Formats: sequence, structure tokens, C-alpha cells
Amino acid sequence: MAPDSIPPPSDPLAAEKVELRRRARLVRNAISLDQRKAAADRVAELGLPDEANPPGVISGYYPTAKEFDPLPLLDRLATQRWTLTLPAIVGEAPLIFRRWHLGEPLTRGERAIMEPVSGEILTPRVLLVPLLAFDARGARLGYGGGHYDRTLAALRRDASVIAIGLAFDEQEVSELPIGPHDQRLDFILTPSGARRFTE
Repeated sequence: MAPDSIPPPSDPLAAEKVELRRRARLVRNAISLDQRKAAADRVAELGLPDEANPPGVISGYYPTAKEFDPLPLLDRLATQRWTLTLPAIVGEAPLIFRRWHLGEPLTRGERAIMEPVSGEILTPRVLLVPLLAFDARGARLGYGGGHYDRTLAALRRDASVIAIGLAFDEQEVSELPIGPHDQRLDFILTPSGARRFTE
């Protein structure tokens, strides 16, 4: 992901989140490679919460070097006949989601995310969401672009969707600030299992 933008001095919430992101990256980046692989394999073994079944269209993401790796889970979901998509950034608009099969070519898009070179645009009903930190209320600390917040807000206006954060257990914090446009997660999936959030 691209570096956080510098918030205006008049926005204390944005400034607070920049500092929280800095600290959250330190925690996440300190997790060893062996722990990362074990965590990804464990989450793939656990699978999705029951509420996310039966198979449909799901959005994953292609991880950066330090992000939680969803690829083992996506591999399992593909065998269960889920239709996989990956997000693509188009300016400040909500994300679009292109059909993708594991192993198909990717290209580096906006904010340096890897996205499908081509593929049918679909609307997922389940989204696997990357994050820097989460709390017990389902608040999510993202990377500062607001792309998932805008996307979830748009999708939730039209239909029921399930947002599932993927994380290491170490990424949980006591409490995150929540702004008026922040969208909460429905579930968090860590190596410890799935947890459901309620309003």
C-alpha cells in the first residue's frame, strides 16, 4: 500500500489514525515468516463462518509482503466452488471486483495493490478485508485510503454483504476510534477462530 497521506491539522481523528497505523505496522511487521505461514494455513483449515455459506461470489485480496496471506484460504474456497474476485481501485470510487483464478496474471494498480489484468466485473456478497488493526467492536484500522469504507457503504445500501477481516491475533487492540464514515466488520477471522460482531 502507498504511504498514508498527511491529514490536515484540523482533523485530529485522522492524525490519531496515522499514529495508530504506525504502531500497528510495527506489531504486524514483527511477526515471523514461520508464524505468518502457520497462521495462513490455520485460517484456511478453519474456513469461513457458517453464515457465509453456501458458495457464492467472494472478494479476496493479493497480500503485500507483511499482510495476512489469504491465498491458502482462497485456494480452499475455490475447491468449494466459490467464485473468486480481487479488488481494483478506480480513483475515489468504490472498488470494483474482477473474477480471478489462482495463478492468473496480476498487474500493479493504484496504491500498488496487485489486481487482475482482466476479468468479468462481479459483485461479491462476502468480502475478505485486509487491515492493520481491529478491536472487539468490529472496528477496523485500514490504510487510510477509505476504499473499503466507501465500498462497503455502497454495497450495504443495495444488499446484505458480509465483511470478514483477516488478521493475526496480535493485531487486536483495546479500542479504535470510529469516524462517521468508518464501516465495521461483521466477523474477524484469526488463527484463534472466527468472531462475530454485533452493533
